[in-house]
Amino acid sequence: MTLQLFAHPFSSYCRKALIALHENATPFVFRMLDPEHPENDAEWSARWPLRKMPILVDGEKTIVEVSTIIEYLQIHHPGPVHLIPEDALEARMLDRIFDNYVMTPMQQVVGNALRPEDAKDPYGVGQSMQMLDKVYAWLEARLQGRKWAAGDAFTIADCAAAPSLFYADWVRPIPDGMSALKSYRARLLARPSVSRAVEEARPFRRFFPLGAPDRD
Repeated sequence: MTLQLFAHPFSSYCRKALIALHENATPFVFRMLDPEHPENDAEWSARWPLRKMPILVDGEKTIVEVSTIIEYLQIHHPGPVHLIPEDALEARMLDRIFDNYVMTPMQQVVGNALRPEDAKDPYGVGQSMQMLDKVYAWLEARLQGRKWAAGDAFTIADCAAAPSLFYADWVRPIPDGMSALKSYRARLLARPSVSRAVEEARPFRRFFPLGAPDRD
């Protein structure tokens, strides 16, 4: 039975799953989550009441949480690119770092922009910006001499890095002096699986609440 991904292409976590699927040219049906497809929304809600994107459906199985989705794909639908390497500790660690300390503060800033004026949280935004500054500096040191996050191979860590750094740089531009981090982001954008996911989401850029920059 064909895999189904319930997702939206502009969502950062959905893009992480799409990159993994594109890396191995894994066949799947894309189930768009938007107001124009209420039947998808209804099934998504029934399968995962927390309504967090994305979910992967494989027959009667529903897999939630995108890092778990990537692991599931490697176990049950493997391809030539092994996104979970045999020695996966560093790749898994960096996957969590990109999700928790790049993706999360970026989303907190974006979420604040969607709040009513009387519910804005400038203190929280400031904390998120500080976290991005700190993790940028840590990543700049970590990426010295590396092609990909965990070394020479493209892994789950890079699937996480691509959408998190894509949007984080829109929210808090990576400083010009951080050449390793900026070059890494550029390599990610040039990767065919990442480039495809970026292009698939391009029609939705008008929805970015802070205003999408005229680049990338």
